[in-house]
Amino acid sequence: MSFRVEAAKEATAEESVSLKSDLSNGFTPLTAALLATIGATVIIFFGALKLYAGESIMVWAWKHWLPNLNQEYGKLVIPISLALVWYHRKKLAAANKAGSNWGLLFLGVGFAIVLLGVRAVEPRITMLSIPFVIFGIVLFLWGREVARILAFPIAFLWFMIPVGALQQTSFRLQFLITGAMEKLAPLIGVRLNTVGTTLSEVNGKWGFDIAEGCSGIRSLVAIIMLTAIYAHVFERTWWKKIVLLACSMVFAIIGNIGRIFTIILIARLGYPTFAGGLYHEYSGYLLSFPFALGAMLFCHKLLNLKSEGSALPPAPTKEFSS
Repeated sequence: MSFRVEAAKEATAEESVSLKSDLSNGFTPLTAALLATIGATVIIFFGALKLYAGESIMVWAWKHWLPNLNQEYGKLVIPISLALVWYHRKKLAAANKAGSNWGLLFLGVGFAIVLLGVRAVEPRITMLSIPFVIFGIVLFLWGREVARILAFPIAFLWFMIPVGALQQTSFRLQFLITGAMEKLAPLIGVRLNTVGTTLSEVNGKWGFDIAEGCSGIRSLVAIIMLTAIYAHVFERTWWKKIVLLACSMVFAIIGNIGRIFTIILIARLGYPTFAGGLYHEYSGYLLSFPFALGAMLFCHKLLNLKSEGSALPPAPTKEFSS
């Protein structure tokens, strides 16, 4: 009896090793069917299973990725994540693929978060589990090297979680932009009266209100996302990636301050209608992102000054004959 139990355990272990080996070495019909089943299960659970007020988690999220909530960037997260996976395709093809049971730990954490979100009736908590579940599956099937390569594209999915606190952040940014304009406007000969978030020229010729959309909240998360991608692709040192990402909010604020400042400059030149109308609508694309990207590139340059200097070839030495 004991011999049969041990033999059964050994057979199960051999089947598990064989399955992982098949998944690591190539796609057989069996492994393709297994992966399709796993993928379909994840998609159905998060995309079709109605857990919140008769809606699935992803349907609920889609209804919150709206311009009026300043969260439309969420619709881009999954395509960008898939593009990052494609970007790493050569590394993935060359990576050593050996499944790890540590993936079960991440799967357990993911499903624990799902249960917590369902219990609290809070879909945002449940969405936190998605990267844990996907990372756990990748680690279990293909191992640490593949999981390490895909860690950032998977973690990037956290950006798709709608953040309700953005509304309060928008209010704070409105006052920050108003205060900055009050200090910068005298540089171009403009004196402003500020009442709350309203800016008006002292003679009353024109005035602007720093509304929620003008606070830069829409570009804030977009710049943070862009900085995260830039740091992931172009930085190799972890502490530099962290510094660059930590400064991303500053980049977005700098970009929006530059944009609002040019609106006031154009109004000062005698075109307030154009400044507050057509120019205001498109200046975010023309100036906010270039200002923010310029600040990001400048920060990246500062972080790599020493390494660039050390990469320079040594200066030629002159030989003097005696």
